[in-house]
Amino acid sequence: MSKTVKAPERKPIDILFDKYAESHQDHTNKLIHWICVPLIVFSLLGLVWQIPFPKLDFLGQYQTFLNWASFLLAFSLYYYFTLSPVLFFLMIWVVSAMSFVIVKIELLVGLGSATAYGIYAGIFVLAWVGQFIGHKIEGKKPSFLEDVKFLLIGPIWLLHFICKKIGLKY
Repeated sequence: MSKTVKAPERKPIDILFDKYAESHQDHTNKLIHWICVPLIVFSLLGLVWQIPFPKLDFLGQYQTFLNWASFLLAFSLYYYFTLSPVLFFLMIWVVSAMSFVIVKIELLVGLGSATAYGIYAGIFVLAWVGQFIGHKIEGKKPSFLEDVKFLLIGPIWLLHFICKKIGLKY
């Protein structure tokens, strides 16, 4: 009698990372992603933050803590939590730091100002140009063209490398 050892089942997040990695093998493309993916997340968060949010009297003094970006973050963070509580927790830190910078920009140029929109739109466009240059170098289309959920996978794909580097299981 021979016993066959069954390989452990792969987690859904590892399957997503493997699929995402298929179009991210080139060193230059990976480097571009380390720069552009965080900039895209930051600029998208900043752009959505600028959209006027209705005044809800029942929120009282907490009105300033709620905007359209809050809903974008809630959706994204919930998705991350379903994939990996560790990466979800790390993304909370990342988006908190980004939110801090967005609030500082808001204090400097005003919420919803043309300057604010210009800053975030400029970063957004330049970062996407960088992404497409990276994929041109790679010779493969971006993963999100096959499945839109890969737009959400990019940021945590980068974080998973940090987890591996420091020995943190995600």
